[in-house]
Amino acid sequence: MRLTILINGSDPTVNHDYAVLWLDTDERRWSREAHQGIDLPPWGEMHDTDGVTTLCAPSTDAPLCTLRGLHVDRKQRVSSAEGSAAWTAVHARAPATGYWRLQAVDRQPVHAEHRIFDN
Repeated sequence: MRLTILINGSDPTVNHDYAVLWLDTDERRWSREAHQGIDLPPWGEMHDTDGVTTLCAPSTDAPLCTLRGLHVDRKQRVSSAEGSAAWTAVHARAPATGYWRLQAVDRQPVHAEHRIFDN
């Protein structure tokens, strides 16, 4: 299953920073599809623990972004459609907070033409 989420700053009417991400719950990987101001790498790995999903760089457990309230259970049910987000602002090198919002759920198996996640 693939989720499309939008991450915004705490006040999107003033701060227009955002990131659009695809979360592949089968592969436990994520990819950045679009962004401005929220500078995450092109892809990485994700971990889901106790209703908190952490997005990490490839082959590391250090979180780049934390999505509170996002959990997908064994029956592919998504726990929430929105929640709080936290990440490190690259330019300011300071913690930043905002919100994530579920944009789309694709329950069909995804067969990528090119597998960018292979090591």
